[in-house]
Amino acid sequence: MAVTNETTLTRNAIVTGSSRGIGAAIATELASLGYNVCLNCSSEARLELLEQFAATLEQTYGIKTLSCVANVADPLSAQKLIDACVAEWGSVDVLVNNAGITKDGLAARMKEEDFDAVIAVNLKGTFNCCKAAASKMMKQRFGRIINMSSVVGVAGNAGQVNYAASKAGVIGITKSLAKELAARNITVNAVAPGFIATDMTDALSDSQKESISERIAAKRFGEACEVAALVGFLASEKAAYITGQVIRIDGGMAL
Repeated sequence: MAVTNETTLTRNAIVTGSSRGIGAAIATELASLGYNVCLNCSSEARLELLEQFAATLEQTYGIKTLSCVANVADPLSAQKLIDACVAEWGSVDVLVNNAGITKDGLAARMKEEDFDAVIAVNLKGTFNCCKAAASKMMKQRFGRIINMSSVVGVAGNAGQVNYAASKAGVIGITKSLAKELAARNITVNAVAPGFIATDMTDALSDSQKESISERIAAKRFGEACEVAALVGFLASEKAAYITGQVIRIDGGMAL
């Protein structure tokens, strides 16, 4: 069976939580590959920043963008995000579920609202977007869903029981949806980053960074662009026979 020539086909991608960090790197990678990109943030306060980023992508790569405020934890808001992409461009071909939050603390002291908030955004938010996008993708008989999990979802981590539970749940969603959607030419995969250099890791002290690096076989933090490159591959036609997988990108931390 012939492989589609991607240079002749413009695909449309949604990247949730794409105003900064890994999400922004993923949006940049997809734009560089010729995808139109629907950018997302969760609050009006970040919309201006998102729109500035969108303008840069358009000017640099000659693609089209949308900037959408949507709280993925809310099913109606998630549905509106997917619908906006389809209304503007006619399809949603790639969905990257990157939006996520942390509210760390030891389990014995964790507030119920902190547990619920992380589950609502990271796990329920992923489900909400997958559900809304899957119906569109099934009709068009094509789709790529890439869910951002974490090595913490694979191995656990002290002080992050809520985050670990949410990211382990994302893996369960990924594997189940992969089985449901594969016959419609829709792949569903999860990416599980380790420690990646972002605003959050910049807040760590030098001694903390050194201690963490010693636990990583590669002896360094990853770069957001390295995660983005993996997502770009999973979104491509070259990854058409890869589905239901959890790919760790952690420099060998969880070996």
